[in-house]
Amino acid sequence: MLHTCTMLFQFFLPSHLLLVLPFLFLLVHFLRRTQSRKSPTHLLPPSPRTLPVIGNLHQLSGSLPHRILQELSAKYGPVMLLHLGSVRTVIVSSPPAAEEVLKSRDVDFASRPHTTVTHRLFFGNQDLIFGKYGEQWRQLRRIATVHLLSHTRVLSFRPARQAEVALLVADIRSAAAASRPVNVSDVIIEFTSNFICRVALGRTYSEEKGKGSKVNKLFDEITALLVAFPLRDYIPWLGWLDRLNGFDYKVKKVALEFDTFIEQVIQEHIKMRNSNERTHNSEDLVDILLSLGDVDSSVSLSQENIKGLIFDMFGAGTDTTFATIEWVMTELIRHPNAMRRVQEEIRGVVGAEAKEEIIREEKLEEMKYLRAVIMEALRLHPIVPLLLPREASVDTQLQGYHIPKGTRVLVNAWALGRDPKLWDKADQFCPERFLNTSAFDFKGKDFRYLPFGAGRRGCPGIGMAEVTLELVLATLLLHFDWELPDGMRAEELDADEGHAIVIHRKSKLVLVAKPCRH
Repeated sequence: MLHTCTMLFQFFLPSHLLLVLPFLFLLVHFLRRTQSRKSPTHLLPPSPRTLPVIGNLHQLSGSLPHRILQELSAKYGPVMLLHLGSVRTVIVSSPPAAEEVLKSRDVDFASRPHTTVTHRLFFGNQDLIFGKYGEQWRQLRRIATVHLLSHTRVLSFRPARQAEVALLVADIRSAAAASRPVNVSDVIIEFTSNFICRVALGRTYSEEKGKGSKVNKLFDEITALLVAFPLRDYIPWLGWLDRLNGFDYKVKKVALEFDTFIEQVIQEHIKMRNSNERTHNSEDLVDILLSLGDVDSSVSLSQENIKGLIFDMFGAGTDTTFATIEWVMTELIRHPNAMRRVQEEIRGVVGAEAKEEIIREEKLEEMKYLRAVIMEALRLHPIVPLLLPREASVDTQLQGYHIPKGTRVLVNAWALGRDPKLWDKADQFCPERFLNTSAFDFKGKDFRYLPFGAGRRGCPGIGMAEVTLELVLATLLLHFDWELPDGMRAEELDADEGHAIVIHRKSKLVLVAKPCRH
């Protein structure tokens, strides 16, 4: 980042002004130091030394910030203050500090910071994921938990789940029959996209040639923008560069495409409702959102709220499910003994029903080792390694440190799951650690393990994620034996991470599927 800023300055400023830049940096640094001496004394969290203007941004120049922050926290402590340009950011990487942020002081840290990208993409942050904490947000949360993602609603999506799993199995069988390796990453992202489209939007959109890929491409562009670095958010006086380098135009273009797509979906649903083409049993999430005012007079949703919630359901459900299945399959291939054990369990539980293409979901409850495998994969590879940023809405405390209002807080879930002081064999894949224990679940009961967050901002879609993950993985492991292509050995398969909010494999997972004879 420091090198990037230097290059920008060299390109845009006349050479005679470059001579005075070091003095300007020193002046800014001096004024900040002077101002801090005049301010009331508070015990702030420890912090690495900062550079003028950019603060600690230069220390986050790598592609995997959760790993960099873990290394910094090992030196400066589990509650660490960074200055990212003009933005104060506290990094949390211990269970007591995480519990204070996510539970005991949850209200103080329940809000989200304002960012220009989410504000422009999500209609002024009028959605559930990025919305500010307040009455409107509480209503959206209640709608999500009661009307969209309740246990009853998750059960109602069973036909769509099973239909898409059957198509997934058919695709893999086709590849196996043709002796082709299976690009597991591609078939899983197609499954998750089609399934979430069906339950959220009413149809897969793959029925129209090229439309499905267009939808995926649009959401890929949105997620790429969410990890971008708008200068105006961190160094406001350099915000004009966001216009000059085309970043503002790209955000505007993607926001317009997203709005146009969602508006078309909503209008399709309104037309079908007016023509009575929908029945109660065939309702999807858009139908439910459009009819909420009719069934609950206390609900008042704007068009922007509806559009924001549609993105939340689709964006969060697609990427997280895909990434988790990809990591579970990666770890099982790398650990043949665990693969053998989980397949024996699944085939033993299913028994004589193994010839059926789809597993009855009631059987999933008996697959304890499969659940342990998923939990262990999420410990090593939490889908969101840095929980989405929170913001202190008031002056507050954290582990005895003063946290000023407006400070951002990031909980490093990846560091918690890899801490050797908290976990035996922390960097090894050991599903057995999650057997015969009720201490851990996906809901943040133990603050060493936070794959879906916790507290008010915890993921409301855990129930949907659990049954979908278990059904897909159990089906893949029941019907197929899996190997690496071209004689690769298990230890040669990498587990390198890509850079995004949701962490995927850096390279796609390609395996050979051999149909199992039952």
